[in-house]
Amino acid sequence: MKYEKLSIEECKNIYVGEAITLSAVLAVLAAAVVAVLIYKVFLSSKGNASIGDWKFSWA
Repeated sequence: MKYEKLSIEECKNIYVGEAITLSAVLAVLAAAVVAVLIYKVFLSSKGNASIGDWKFSWA
C-alpha cells in the first residue's frame, strides 16, 4: 500500500470527532436496549421478555 501526504485542503476536511461521536451514540443506544431488556425481565411475572423476534427468559 502506498501512502501519500495529504494536502492542506484535504487535512482541513478531516474531522477527528466524528468516529468518537458515532461510537458514543452507539454505546448509549446499546446501553438503553440492555436497560429496557433488564427492566422487562425483572418486572415480568413469568420471567420472560420479548423484543420483536428476540425472546429472553429468566429462570
